[in-house]
Amino acid sequence: MSFKTSLLAGVAALSFALPAFADGIMVHDPYARASASMSQSGAAFMEIMNQTDTDDRLIDARSDVAERVELHTHQEDANGVMRMIHVEEGFAIPAGGTHEMGRGGDHVMFLGLTRELAHGDELELTLVFEQAGEVTITVPVDLERNPMRQQMQGHGQMTHGNMGNAASN
Repeated sequence: MSFKTSLLAGVAALSFALPAFADGIMVHDPYARASASMSQSGAAFMEIMNQTDTDDRLIDARSDVAERVELHTHQEDANGVMRMIHVEEGFAIPAGGTHEMGRGGDHVMFLGLTRELAHGDELELTLVFEQAGEVTITVPVDLERNPMRQQMQGHGQMTHGNMGNAASN
């Protein structure tokens, strides 16, 4: 292979890598779970790293595995009951920082599953950021994974009641 051919091949390879690098967002260790085998809902978890000098915000998520995909978190109500709520403003991803999306905390919620999320399957998930734009990732379905930290330590029970209206929770 000539020097010119090698150089052109290298430039071509780098040009394909630039769009993924340019957005400055890296998603680490994504995985999804379904609530049960016949479930109508599921969730995805991951660590999002912002490798830029500019704050960003995850503002939306999309996937064809559900009728609706929302950004959710858990919030304790006045009675000490944990409730899952839709976070319409999304999640801040600080410049040079990370945002952990884990069980019992912030996560991507799939509502109205269009297919079963079976262990070993994969799904495509598009994350939408204010600054970085769209980042599409492949998420493995892992129904055996243990949470990285104890789920909702000492926070009582969680309900899915009235998820669409945080003001009533």
